[in-house]
Amino acid sequence: MNRNGPRFAFLLALLVCTMSLSGCITAFDTTVEPRATLEVYPEVIQEGEVVTLDARESTAIEGTIVSYTWDFGDGTGAETVVGFTSHAYNTFGQYMVRLTVTNDQGGSDDAVSTVIVNGAPQINISMPISVRAGDTALLDASATFDPEGEALGFAWDLNSLVDSDGDGNALNDADSVEERVLWETTESGLFGGHLRVTDPTGAVAEQSFVVNVTTRTFQVTWVRETVEFSWDEYLDQGQRWEGNITPGEKGRILSFEAVLTLSGDVAPPHDNFSLELRVVDDGLRLTEETADGNYSTNEPAKAEMSLEDMNVPGEEGLFTADSANELVQRLMNTDGGSRGQGEWVWSVIAQQSDPDPLFGDIDPDPGNDWELVVEVVIMRPNLTEVATGASN
Repeated sequence: MNRNGPRFAFLLALLVCTMSLSGCITAFDTTVEPRATLEVYPEVIQEGEVVTLDARESTAIEGTIVSYTWDFGDGTGAETVVGFTSHAYNTFGQYMVRLTVTNDQGGSDDAVSTVIVNGAPQINISMPISVRAGDTALLDASATFDPEGEALGFAWDLNSLVDSDGDGNALNDADSVEERVLWETTESGLFGGHLRVTDPTGAVAEQSFVVNVTTRTFQVTWVRETVEFSWDEYLDQGQRWEGNITPGEKGRILSFEAVLTLSGDVAPPHDNFSLELRVVDDGLRLTEETADGNYSTNEPAKAEMSLEDMNVPGEEGLFTADSANELVQRLMNTDGGSRGQGEWVWSVIAQQSDPDPLFGDIDPDPGNDWELVVEVVIMRPNLTEVATGASN
């Protein structure tokens, strides 16, 4: 008999027993994997918006789902016991969301989905911090860009206090839709505006801005000048002539002198005319009658009118204003400097031409030539703009 027989039989029996035990263990492994389902809506959002993540269609297959583990793809995550959550994305880009569902059998399953976050336009405005009244400011947003490289739309509201389109919102007016705007200033002050930029998918970026519109500074001196006006015309008896001048448009009026002179006469006595001045805006009204001249010395008949010290001389120094024209008007209309401003209406009335007819209808002196000379002394403001200076 082979002495190795019993040993071989023992090993064979041991091998059979081991194989049988392994089969028993495999037969008792009852782990069941769940099925994960993930819905994302909306799949495309704007920066800062919230996406909804829905895993309620997931099934445990056997048992119950005990956890939902969320990886939002932006470095953050969460775990919930219900298959529903939400998440906000503050930075544009494409994110892969991964859901892991685990049941009470110890099984797990994954589902993934993609969220696209559209980037809002990045506004970049170049503009002056301050500008002088009357100058034009360039507002330049051409450096504004879209993260996805899309074309952008621009809407400039150039005055936050005015609702130019009348919709009840003073911040959404589209005073310009260009990348660059030339904004013409007219007066000093702080003026606010608003820029709204949109991309083709509806992303919006907004930025407010303020421009400081400063006054201009002028050195003021006064120059003495004489403004002359003359009239020469023939008037029949009973006729009236009127003429207008505006001497105050050039400067502050100091004084004036007017002389109405008879150019020639046929026979004595001298004709009798009237000279009248009416300053419309000032309420000033003056009248002078002609006085006889002297035939022996060839002195003509004339009417003289004058007025001194109508206004005080102008103050010199540094002044601020939005424009030179505005300052001139202010200097002319200050207390002590506004008399005589506006239109002057001169009138010459032919009251009587002497002598009258002595016989029949023949009038030896039906009218005459008269000459009016007016000289107005003014102080004209001379303005020189300077960069800086103290104001009065």
